[in-house]
Amino acid sequence: MSKQSKATPKQRQEMTGLERLSLRVSSMINHPIAQTQRWVTIHRLDTDGDMEWEEVMGLLAETPELDLTFNDDESVTVRWEAQSSEDRDDLVVEKDWEEERIEEEAPF
Repeated sequence: MSKQSKATPKQRQEMTGLERLSLRVSSMINHPIAQTQRWVTIHRLDTDGDMEWEEVMGLLAETPELDLTFNDDESVTVRWEAQSSEDRDDLVVEKDWEEERIEEEAPF
């Protein structure tokens, strides 16, 4: 007969309030609709602590590419400009170079 191994229960690691808020804000900014319209409104939830809210909004305010508007209802509208065509061209050039390198490394 086989012995059953006693599995020790692993402790579940909870996310901090700051981590939850940061993840929510990041998801909202990176959402395809927000990326298309280049703005998003972030509403403060009852579960968002004062310290966490101030820290995340401070980090966003320090980011030069972002324009923040603090609304009367405690929400924040974040706007950003579209990437310049030069930035997009640089990305394409880098991608082409990576594809070319991959093709060269193939041992055929």
